[in-house]
Amino acid sequence: MKKGVFIGLGLLFFLACRKEQQSVTPTEPEPLLAVPKGFPTPQFPLDNELTAARFALGKRLFYDVAMSRDSTISCASCHAPSLAFSDSVAFSPGVAGAAGKRNAPTLANVAYHPYFTREGGVPTLEMQILVPIQEHNEFDFNILLIADRLKSDTTYVRMSQEAYGRDPDFYIITRGIACFERTLISGQSRYDEFFFQGKTNALTASELRGMDLFFSEKTNCAGCHSGFNFSNYAFENNGLYETYPDPGRFRLTEDPADIARFKVPTLRNVAVTAPFMHDGSFSSLTSVVEHYDSGGKNHPHRSPLIRQLGLTAQEKVDLVAFLESLTDEKFITNSKFK
Repeated sequence: MKKGVFIGLGLLFFLACRKEQQSVTPTEPEPLLAVPKGFPTPQFPLDNELTAARFALGKRLFYDVAMSRDSTISCASCHAPSLAFSDSVAFSPGVAGAAGKRNAPTLANVAYHPYFTREGGVPTLEMQILVPIQEHNEFDFNILLIADRLKSDTTYVRMSQEAYGRDPDFYIITRGIACFERTLISGQSRYDEFFFQGKTNALTASELRGMDLFFSEKTNCAGCHSGFNFSNYAFENNGLYETYPDPGRFRLTEDPADIARFKVPTLRNVAVTAPFMHDGSFSSLTSVVEHYDSGGKNHPHRSPLIRQLGLTAQEKVDLVAFLESLTDEKFITNSKFK
């Protein structure tokens, strides 16, 4: 009897250990860079290739209010993960509540952009980091003074040494944030499931009709919003106004032909990045579709692609439905980026 008891207890102990072992089996960690099917692999500069240490440093800097003069706002203040790293207001406030000048764009897939800012005046992400730092209505600060702040933080000193082999300075600030931002890849929407993964039931009937309309000659939306990232990165005027308070690309080039031209934005996650346009003047996708259907205002630089479309009420609904299918729920809820 005692022998049987010992055997039974041993069996129970074995099963308990096995159950515990199964319950704590670690899952594979998510890679730092997840490239979706149909997307090219983003290129990292030779002096800023992706490593876990650089990702961690850049992520910490991205969320740190020490980046601003009065330590009240960070990069994430205007680029929220749940909004595909954009903002929910027309103009994001800067230090001391200073009014912004342009609507904060999404940072999704910035790794693929050939240039940055709405006038395209910045050639690299590393250089772009300097723009909000020195803008008076954003961080209103000096990157050298930010580095001085970070040097007094032993965690930043350790992380900077691990990532770049040097103490906190202008180099690690610009490189670290840019390295983190290049991992913000979004390409797992239901549209991607349909188009790149072949899941024929991923889109509804209305979304399929909207997709056909989007790529049709009738709308020619893809004339500007083309490629896997739904942007050709050109500088266009979409007839938003007859007179623009914001000079657009002219601000950079001072070429009169560039007045009121802005870089074509991506449409990925567009349903969660309202308000729309460079000045946040449209609050809904329905109003955006109505604008393009109308042909826009008569500006001298209005793109020839902007014309009256003559959409039916159902076509407008279908087009909005397709745009909503471009939302990548996995991206906007990914804890890796938070």
